[in-house]
Amino acid sequence: MAQTEQIFRLLIINPGSTSTKVSLFENETSLFEKSLFHDAPVLLQFPHVNDQIPFRYQVILDMLREEKVDPAQIDAFVGRGGSACTQPGGVTVIDQKLYDDTVAAVGGSEHPAKLGVMLAWKFACEFGKKAYTMNPTNVDEYGEYARLTGIRGVYRVSHSHVLNQKAVAEAHAKSLGRRYEDCNFIVGHIDGGITVSAHDHGKMVDGNMGADGEGAFTPTRIGSVPVLALLDYIDEHSVEEVRLMCSRAGGFVSLFGTSNSDTIHDLVEKGDRKASLVWNTLIYQVCKMIGEMSCVLCGKVDGILLTGGLMRFDDIAEGIRRRCGWIAPVTVYPGEDEMGALALGVLRVLDGREEAKEY
Repeated sequence: MAQTEQIFRLLIINPGSTSTKVSLFENETSLFEKSLFHDAPVLLQFPHVNDQIPFRYQVILDMLREEKVDPAQIDAFVGRGGSACTQPGGVTVIDQKLYDDTVAAVGGSEHPAKLGVMLAWKFACEFGKKAYTMNPTNVDEYGEYARLTGIRGVYRVSHSHVLNQKAVAEAHAKSLGRRYEDCNFIVGHIDGGITVSAHDHGKMVDGNMGADGEGAFTPTRIGSVPVLALLDYIDEHSVEEVRLMCSRAGGFVSLFGTSNSDTIHDLVEKGDRKASLVWNTLIYQVCKMIGEMSCVLCGKVDGILLTGGLMRFDDIAEGIRRRCGWIAPVTVYPGEDEMGALALGVLRVLDGREEAKEY
């Protein structure tokens, strides 16, 4: 008699700057996926990103109750991660040390992805189950030229949408009949946060530190600002205000009072001059980032891959094709493949095909 395949139920938790995405998987099958939107003014009630945990935890519990899902019947809680010390790629067990380092942001970034580790650990402790993360934002494969700055002791590190970028790059390579490790890609994750990275034969060798105020401005972030102009701004404001604008209160929030991209795009379609200027400037700045990454890859680019929630707007892809299509073919993967990537990666650990790493 054939052995019955074991059924694993996994709750996937993926916090972003403006939402918490939650999926329930039974093995490889997604039973549902919910995107729980949080407008920036709501999140700004919390002084620190860590303070959002009770709020987001309760939102998830309420959603599970509505879906008639008992958390005690879930086998593993899986959270997107970041903010701890540099980690290798792959699946990592969440333990007390990883949780503590994530809370303390010892890796130097307060990206909201860190809340995935914190929420998964909270659920795991509450219900006596295992917790995992995979390809967090602090996976670091940068080359040495990507690290140095003009200030002694200040270095650039990898703070990026590693999980989604690698999942999309691997899927695109497969669609070409090739391996990710044999290709060069520029991958842009374009959503509440925006990161554009150079992928050189299976390694993400450079990119912008999106949550640290580098690159294009976004619905919630200021992006790159001339240093002296920023110092002048700090003269009349506080350092704390600027830190907040790097991650949660810049970009659309500063310019319009909301991080809701649908609201801004509606204004663009109605011909609002300010909204059109801001929207098209965001596209322009993303194109400049893609140009930088093409130089990192010495112009040898097999594809420009665009992913993330904002790629539901066709005009973003059109603007990027117009300015960057000469570099390489542009392919759009709307939304992201993060939930499936997290589920399938941890499933390989649960069924014994792979071993999870220890932090």
